[in-house]
Amino acid sequence: MTVSLVTGANSGIGRSIAAHLAGQGHTVYAGMRDVGKADKLIDKAGEAAEHIYPITVDVTDDASVTEAFAGAGPLDVLVNNAGIGLNATTEDLDLEAGRLVFDTNLWGAIRCIQAALPAMRERGSGHIVNISSVLGRTATVGQTAYCASKWAMEGMSESLVHEVGPFGIRVSIIEPGITRTAILPKNVGQPEDTAYEVAYRRMFQMYQAGIAANVSPDEVASVVWHAITTDEPRLRYPCTWGGRELTEGRARLHDEDWVALGMAETDEEYFERFESAFGLDIRPLTD
Repeated sequence: MTVSLVTGANSGIGRSIAAHLAGQGHTVYAGMRDVGKADKLIDKAGEAAEHIYPITVDVTDDASVTEAFAGAGPLDVLVNNAGIGLNATTEDLDLEAGRLVFDTNLWGAIRCIQAALPAMRERGSGHIVNISSVLGRTATVGQTAYCASKWAMEGMSESLVHEVGPFGIRVSIIEPGITRTAILPKNVGQPEDTAYEVAYRRMFQMYQAGIAANVSPDEVASVVWHAITTDEPRLRYPCTWGGRELTEGRARLHDEDWVALGMAETDEEYFERFESAFGLDIRPLTD
């Protein structure tokens, strides 16, 4: 039986991935900081819940990761999903909060990879799936630390695929756009005293447009399943609202045009340039 470990499995995308893998017959170690919050995952998995083993994993803690991976034993699939966001421009950024974003999103994934790799190398097989973001290929105003952490994950993953490929280990980067989760509609916080009201407003409007598309995290889970089972693997898998449009649009966009997008004087001008660049209309919905 295939053995998988999914971090951040108690909610959102991680919950969907863990339930989906269990439904396909995997033994799933569902990593979360508080196993007392596993109820919704168990409910979602239904009859497949018998294949799910919630385990305590704090990816920011060396000892927690070591203990969890020792308990799980050799893995066939590691899904690095645990992650946190932070709304803050570069000037507004609290550095301690920014360090926690990196410790979770980047160093947390690396801790887990280091714990899983020795057994994968010895066996000559395995699959590491890193849940990145469309914001690992482009950026948005107002989320400096989050964007930077996901760009770092992308770079780490590109190095990793060369490092472990000769040992028979595959690496996949999943790049969700905006996906419907319980926490996303609450993502409206910003510093009270800021010079960047316009930047935050435009960032929140992009998220509102994505939320309105109502894309389920189950779509990400399906992409993960495809990535680990396909006979024609790719390194990157953009998905959900804006995933392909934003990654491909930014790749086509000249840097000077990217700079010009941020210089739009009015929201309408910004929305027009955004739609021209990415093919996405993020204007506020009207009745």
